[in-house]
Amino acid sequence: MGTAARLNGALTPELYEVLRAAGPGRKSIAVNAVDDTLTFVRFRDLPPWLKWRVVYVTVRDKLEGWWLRGEDAVRRVWQVVRRG
Repeated sequence: MGTAARLNGALTPELYEVLRAAGPGRKSIAVNAVDDTLTFVRFRDLPPWLKWRVVYVTVRDKLEGWWLRGEDAVRRVWQVVRRG
């Protein structure tokens, strides 16, 4: 599915039906296909449910990045406190 999106650069009716049936989600086997579709198909060509997926993934990734940076800062402070 992801390869079809990459090659076509568009969301064909067949690809749309397969993605819709599989559904987006972390537990879905179609996660990579959905991510590939979001990468290679223009945003304005996506159906509304995939546009919401783009927004969700972007916000989730940004929050995860902030969390990891904060966690790293806390770990460094803890190491300095333990040494001192």
